[in-house]
Amino acid sequence: MGDPNRPVTGYPAAAAAPPNPNGYSTAQPPPPATAYPYAAPPYYNNNYPYQDPYTAQRNTFLRRVIAILVASTIITGTVLFVIWLIILPRVPEFQIDSLNISNLNLSNSLITANWDLHFTAKNPNKKITLYFDEIAAAIFYESLSIADTTVPPFFMDKRNETTQKVSFVASGAYVEKWAFDGMNKERAERGGVGFNVRMVARVSYKAGAWRARRRYLRVYCGDLFVGVALNKSSGNLLGGPRKGRVGL
Repeated sequence: MGDPNRPVTGYPAAAAAPPNPNGYSTAQPPPPATAYPYAAPPYYNNNYPYQDPYTAQRNTFLRRVIAILVASTIITGTVLFVIWLIILPRVPEFQIDSLNISNLNLSNSLITANWDLHFTAKNPNKKITLYFDEIAAAIFYESLSIADTTVPPFFMDKRNETTQKVSFVASGAYVEKWAFDGMNKERAERGGVGFNVRMVARVSYKAGAWRARRRYLRVYCGDLFVGVALNKSSGNLLGGPRKGRVGL
């Protein structure tokens, strides 16, 4: 028999649960907030959605590629701009030296004539050579094209110039009434006809290993007055050589 004066230090042990007749455990589920042995599922938030790690790596790679491309473009453009400033390319200069007309015949709105044009091209660049090809030239009366031809390709060295001859032929070409009457009126009143010359050429700039892409060069020289009266069929350019306007 126990000592009645001894203090109580515990509670009697809980009685063991009777075995489940079906063989399953009758253990109670753990209380709330009890840790599980496996990781909790990912938490989704509409403002900060969960992102797959492979997607994040791909996005990072794409951002780096774009940054490299942008940097490369900026660096290349800067280098080309510096080279351009060092070389300082300039457009060539063109001058019409002479324009002769022969066998001119204007009748029944038809024109027959031969033109011989001499021009000088100058390369003002100190470090650049020029290559001209696909050169098309035309004779105009005001805005009406009368005759056209092509010019053989030519090359211009640094600080150099070249003289070229161009021949145009019109054999019974039809001209509109306003142009036909205008040329006859000029011949009667001024003793000649004013013509315009236009040329379009493809030109390449080259300085050592550097070579710019080909560009189209346009040359225009207007009011080339050729003295040829009504009673004559030939004449020459009056007023001396003329500078042409050049543009890319």
